[in-house]
Amino acid sequence: MNTRIRLGIAGYGNLGRGVEAAVARNPDTELVGIFTRRAPASVQPLSAATPVHALDGIDAHAARIDVLVLCGGSKSDLPQQGPALAARFNTVDSFDTHARIPDYFAAVDAAARAGGKTAIVAVGWDPGLFSLARVYGEAVLAQGATYTFWGRGVSQGHSDAIRRVPGVRAAVQYTIPVPEAIERVRRGENPQLTTREKHTRECWVVLEPGADPRAVEHAIRTMPDYFADYDTCVHFVDEATLRREHAAMPHGGFVIRSGRTGANTAQKIEFSLALHSNPEFTASVLVAYARAAARLAARGEHGARTVFDIAPGLLSPQSAAELRAALL
Repeated sequence: MNTRIRLGIAGYGNLGRGVEAAVARNPDTELVGIFTRRAPASVQPLSAATPVHALDGIDAHAARIDVLVLCGGSKSDLPQQGPALAARFNTVDSFDTHARIPDYFAAVDAAARAGGKTAIVAVGWDPGLFSLARVYGEAVLAQGATYTFWGRGVSQGHSDAIRRVPGVRAAVQYTIPVPEAIERVRRGENPQLTTREKHTRECWVVLEPGADPRAVEHAIRTMPDYFADYDTCVHFVDEATLRREHAAMPHGGFVIRSGRTGANTAQKIEFSLALHSNPEFTASVLVAYARAAARLAARGEHGARTVFDIAPGLLSPQSAAELRAALL
């Protein structure tokens, strides 16, 4: 009897390719298909044995998919695809527009409950693992301050948002923490920092022929939820330069909780990530949470969840007894 978790991939960009690679490293999962809005024949998966299908025909494959991993962008794709697909499939996604997560959660939750499905939203490293680090830090150090720094690295969501700007052919965006802010936090100063004081954003953009660079730069700098609250630098380059100098996708960052215990004892918790490939790492987190989604669905636990609602043991391929013996 095949007990592997059968996964489908909806969307085959960098994140979708990362999910395909992650499935190959998790023996308890298998990939039953890639579902794309492009012409299926134009998509070349990492494995020639992986079937590629049109996304608009995905319902015909529903019986073969335990969990559908949604790999679309957060700006335009997931707000529509998330609720629509959660009504018909168990899903996991990496929606990462922090300010809009409550509304997105409510929409997906309503759809999943109506369809009797299970959905885990906003999965990745932030939101995701960094979210857990913030919760653990604030639960343990009840009095203190929490700081999150991202980068230096490529943000997939912000890069995708730039590419949606009219006149943009291609783009890469780097999130860069302000070094002085990090040092103040690590010294235990607990400073009050604005969004602008913690990070800068650097954009490398290839324009469409005839596009107005001033209009494109204005659209980027004033984009709410993405760039409006940051010092943002926009560079225009040709496509060859972008491919040559900005093809890698590193990222990472820190969550720091600084507080006090007892009479006045200074304590600090720091969780950090250093990633050579942002999409591959995010994809690996998605596959772990897809495992949890399959288990919750098997229990009949329907509706939307976030990482805060998922017990850590549900992420592991090991049994509860194995985890107690090996990792506790």
